[in-house]
Amino acid sequence: MTTRVEPQRVESTRPALLQAVIDAMRIPDLRFRILFTLGILIVFRFMAHVPVPGVNREALQAAFDANPVLGFLDIFSGGALRNLSVVALGVYPYITASIIVQVLTPVVPHLKALGQEGEFGRQKMNQYTHYLTVPIAFLQAWAQLNLFSGAFGTGDQAIQGFGFSSNFLNTLTILLTMTAGTVVLVWMGELITEKGIGNGVSIIIFGGIVANMPNIAGQIWLLRDQVFQVSMLIAFGLLIIYMIVVFTEAQRRIPVQYGRSVFRGGRMYRQAGSTHIPLRVNSAGMIPLIFAFSILILPSTIASYLRSPGSDSFLSKLTDFFANTLGPQGNAYWGLAFVLVLGFSFFYTLVVFNQQNLAENLQKNGGFVPGIRPGKPTHDYLMRVIFRITWAGAIFLALIAIMPFIIGKATNLQAATTLISSTSLLIMVGVALDTMRQLEAQLLMRNYEGFVR
Repeated sequence: MTTRVEPQRVESTRPALLQAVIDAMRIPDLRFRILFTLGILIVFRFMAHVPVPGVNREALQAAFDANPVLGFLDIFSGGALRNLSVVALGVYPYITASIIVQVLTPVVPHLKALGQEGEFGRQKMNQYTHYLTVPIAFLQAWAQLNLFSGAFGTGDQAIQGFGFSSNFLNTLTILLTMTAGTVVLVWMGELITEKGIGNGVSIIIFGGIVANMPNIAGQIWLLRDQVFQVSMLIAFGLLIIYMIVVFTEAQRRIPVQYGRSVFRGGRMYRQAGSTHIPLRVNSAGMIPLIFAFSILILPSTIASYLRSPGSDSFLSKLTDFFANTLGPQGNAYWGLAFVLVLGFSFFYTLVVFNQQNLAENLQKNGGFVPGIRPGKPTHDYLMRVIFRITWAGAIFLALIAIMPFIIGKATNLQAATTLISSTSLLIMVGVALDTMRQLEAQLLMRNYEGFVR
């Protein structure tokens, strides 16, 4: 009789995250997932430098210098919009379509019924989202190219021959190219979700933001003479990252008990178990920021079309007011941003929460919250809890939204709003945490020690 001796695990002196990466690369299928994700990101960055036909780079740069509002849209394209590449729209049209479908789900009976049909319903709604992405991408391409073609003085030469009245075929080619670029990016993101690591669409956005980091580091280096201000800028950035991690991971755990009847040996036995429902403090993620800033940039964008420099007309004064007061350089812009993010945080959280039907699903599976009757009382209780904890998440997101303005006032650096993008940091940290959780789960499935403590 032989005794099997289990191999002893040698404790490594390497950091846990580094050791986890080494362990992951030793597993063939997990190594393939990581390399596949990196390969898709490399292809995305290559496509981000392929411009659409008829682009004047110098005039395009002048258009960006004249309108800092474009920087928000450039976040979701990963710098591709600044190059006006074939993927200049990024995955923003797909995100917009997803938000529209989610908001319409409790309103449209057909979508509401699909939401209750499990996996089939989710696939059907995802199909509708893809269909809706195409017209949104086409319209957004037309709107963005209009900004470059006639809204900003020197920007009218950014796209040569653009406009249906000037060159219909060239214009249609540009619009179809940009729309196809978005569809290809969404397809690449879904490939990452299926065969790689992490949420594909989020990884695409993450890759674009990280690609801009060297440019931001270079701009900070140019300010090295202002040591105190730059030190405060870096300190604020680290503080924002810390707070994002804290509020992203924060959750309220609602205890749940299950009582089930099991037939065994011709007799019925009652089995009980307990678990919990994790209600996140920041359930809405970055969606309220997207909603709020999309609405805020609309007045200044429309005003840029109607502005007539040097004119004393009422319309010219009104457009100047919207362009200056409701632009990123105005205080009213950041005040409205705070209020809108606060409101959209509650709106989106409650909409998504109602779609989940937690109380109904608990009752169907024999679960209940101790001390709370099943059914509507459980639903009301969960609504009260989610409403209370959402206050903390909503205030956090609202402060994150106006943090560039606060940093600019504290450091007295005019470029603070472009150097520190709290929205970008929120996306980066959120995607990084989600990807780490998935890598952790893959390692634990293969009996490796994880790295998330």
